Amino acid sequence: MNLPIYKIDSPVDGTVEKVYVEDNSYLYEWEQLFLLKASDGRLQYITIGISGYITSLMVKEGDKVSKNTILALLKDDYIISGSD
Repeated sequence: MNLPIYKIDSPVDGTVEKVYVEDNSYLYEWEQLFLLKASDGRLQYITIGISGYITSLMVKEGDKVSKNTILALLKDDYIISGSD
């Protein structure tokens, strides 16, 4: 079964302040992936409601990004781990 690959995009123009994941690392739902500093100075944590494996990390700390820049690719594992 081929599992879908999801793009994780930047929601803002700014700079990658912190990268919390590595290539091929497992990601749990809502785990922090990145900390971005928007061009207006606001800090924004990037999370996603999907668990799976990071297949490609496209940025590193210090990189400038624009809105919709692909930060990483994630292969969904389809394991539902949410709670009430």
